[in-house]
Amino acid sequence: MRMEEYTAKCHCWNLRQFLEAVGKEPNEITRLDIRNYFLEQMKEKSQTTINNYLKTLKRFFRDYLRMPELIESFKFKQPEFKEKHIPSKIELKQFYDALPNLRHKAVFLAYASSGLRAREIASLTKKDIDLENRRLFPSKHSSRTKKVGCGFFNEETAKIIRQLLKGKHLKEDDRVFPSYKNIEKVWPQVSKQCGIKITPQILREWFCSEMGRLGVPDRYIDAFCGRVPKSVLAKHYTDYNPETLKQIYDKANLKVLS
Repeated sequence: MRMEEYTAKCHCWNLRQFLEAVGKEPNEITRLDIRNYFLEQMKEKSQTTINNYLKTLKRFFRDYLRMPELIESFKFKQPEFKEKHIPSKIELKQFYDALPNLRHKAVFLAYASSGLRAREIASLTKKDIDLENRRLFPSKHSSRTKKVGCGFFNEETAKIIRQLLKGKHLKEDDRVFPSYKNIEKVWPQVSKQCGIKITPQILREWFCSEMGRLGVPDRYIDAFCGRVPKSVLAKHYTDYNPETLKQIYDKANLKVLS
């Protein structure tokens, strides 16, 4: 299905959990088995997690085994709306100052000033970063909901990346930022230390909120974040030329730490 490797691995992990819990061969599983599995999971798992399990089982029974009758009656449920806490610039600065080294500070600013996805940023290599024009080129493929083009970052980020690269002799294919696994390990410790919860996803949300506050239309914010346009206006009547997007990005004059 030409999914990203990480997505495929997640589906395999979910499927393994399901098959172990049911204890039957795939061709022996019934709709009742699936129903009982979900009833059990719903006792302790979040609605988002349940939806992820359902995505896996739809892929497996409907698309892989060609047995849609087992899964077609199971519907996704939209998670209930929860008001988000968007951190203030003071909180961002406190977390930034508590980060242990220059690499983590650089990736923090890259997340906050670009709005791109966590793994897209963490996997960037030296050749994917255009410091002169302040552009990022994630090496991921597009999908139904993800649109890969180029991302942008502000001068704050450019300055810290220059410091990071100064004196280092990285090859073009060497990664610049910490691995996503390392970020998952270090940032919760920093959050606990300074009492401010910050994750790559929270910085993505902050970027969207701040760009909206600066007057950038939603369709361009979606483009900066690599999301597929949803409305007819956004899809068919909007200029997404990289030069146009760069002008809109620079005009917003986004600042993270000041």
